[in-house]
Amino acid sequence: MQIGMVGLGKMGGNMTSRLLKGGHEVVVIDHNQDAISKADSEGADGAESLEDLVGKLKTPRIVWIMVPAGKPTESLLNELGELLTDDDTVVDGGNSNYKDTQRRATELKEKGISLVDVGTSGGVWGLAEGYSMMIGGEASKVKQLQSVFETLAPGENMGWGHVGSNGSGHFVKMVHNGIEYGLMQAYAEGFEIMKAKEEFDLDLHNIAEIWRYGSVVRSWLLDLTTEALKEDPDLSNVKDWVADSGEGRWTVAEAIDLDIPAPVITL
Repeated sequence: MQIGMVGLGKMGGNMTSRLLKGGHEVVVIDHNQDAISKADSEGADGAESLEDLVGKLKTPRIVWIMVPAGKPTESLLNELGELLTDDDTVVDGGNSNYKDTQRRATELKEKGISLVDVGTSGGVWGLAEGYSMMIGGEASKVKQLQSVFETLAPGENMGWGHVGSNGSGHFVKMVHNGIEYGLMQAYAEGFEIMKAKEEFDLDLHNIAEIWRYGSVVRSWLLDLTTEALKEDPDLSNVKDWVADSGEGRWTVAEAIDLDIPAPVITL
């Protein structure tokens, strides 16, 4: 399948590589020329501008965007809305607020353009492991993109699915991230308690390694924690704060609106 990819950062670049390895034809564009050159070397077709990218795609066109949520996504979709035509599809694989996605889908639909929202999880490891994708939009459009999702996912019939109408993909990804933050907080508290118990002189890396196999608290997040503790037992090189990407805050706001207690995620 031919697809346009806008945004070749850590996620977009690796997704492009995985699509190319899966036999898809990918036309790419990015502000970073080095990123385009890298994709070109792997078999992608580099475009000189967004208009050039659209011109290289056969109709009905499919354009997948992987850019930061908020103004960058808004601006890009506005531009694509003027370049694409009836029956074309835009896939937003970023972390957009689901309410923005619902509005944007309505606006694009007025021009005959479909929007599919894909909550994408997997990070830089997705290239090798595959991506988890929570997909919102029209069923017919999701079906049209099935081969793309199967290539990007960990397996043809695993790790991806159509969860509902426009906005639902980004909504589910928002909750996914809220759960992730809660899990990370629980791990942090548990390891902090063990570190404070000086009487036992506990080896936190060893304990994390034990928990990775057979334990009910095993997870990919624990795998990453184990690697971090191996390289830096005191985590002295890890900052004690993280930037607010929005999803945790949005999840808390949604819980309040729905009258759902969410003390772990809220913390």
